[in-house]
Amino acid sequence: MDLGLKGQVALVTAASRGLGAAVARRFALEGARVALCARDLARAQAAAQRICSEAPGAEVIGFKADVSVPGDVDALVQQTVERWGRIDLLIVNAGGPPAGTFETLKPEQWEQAVQLTLMSTVRLCQAVVPHMRRQGGGSIVFSTSSSVKEPMANLLLSSSLRMAVIGLMKSLSIELAGSGIRVNAVAPGWTSTERVTEILAARAKANGTTIEEETAKAVATIPMGRMGTPEEFARAAVFLASPAAAYIHGVTLMVDGGATHASL
Repeated sequence: MDLGLKGQVALVTAASRGLGAAVARRFALEGARVALCARDLARAQAAAQRICSEAPGAEVIGFKADVSVPGDVDALVQQTVERWGRIDLLIVNAGGPPAGTFETLKPEQWEQAVQLTLMSTVRLCQAVVPHMRRQGGGSIVFSTSSSVKEPMANLLLSSSLRMAVIGLMKSLSIELAGSGIRVNAVAPGWTSTERVTEILAARAKANGTTIEEETAKAVATIPMGRMGTPEEFARAAVFLASPAAAYIHGVTLMVDGGATHASL
């Protein structure tokens, strides 16, 4: 299936590893030109080089940007536009905030999480949408979590703020539709990434168990009987962003192996 991505420009944030890196790689394999970022320039450039080695002929560039820093977001978008003249596809991705419960999390952790999870999304859209309006359209996909449907234990910051991101997505889908800008979200469940390993390690420490035991508990909640892979997530996210999904707008696509029971 041709996703219609050849020659389009995709910006993928927090893409030196994990889900972001998998999405950037899939875009490149589908023929898109890709700008990616990470907080460390060397890691961003290494990720770009790795993708180019796997997708011969691909145009991929890595930039340094911390999406929780307003100036970094503006510079990232400007550098991408200076490089290719446009941004057709935006994948809003960021590392998750720290684990914790209501009684253990401090106000400053809430404030940091708001900047990382919610305000980074707002700022990226504020920076990119004017370019998409001028060029006649575009596609934005927020990378969230299955916790937007069913909150996860000990992940209060993520569960709370990602729901706010979904509210932003739905609102933008209404406001921007007339400009030809689609806005959607993709929500992964348990997926084999470094971030998930860190979550399971924290659970093992708190529960006095092992990572293997916590992994088995997580897998037991998934009807498909296994965790997802970054590549499976990337295929869903890239399709949702692509012209092949031209009439899909304002939705949250679950990529969780059937684990989420909520019907909303």
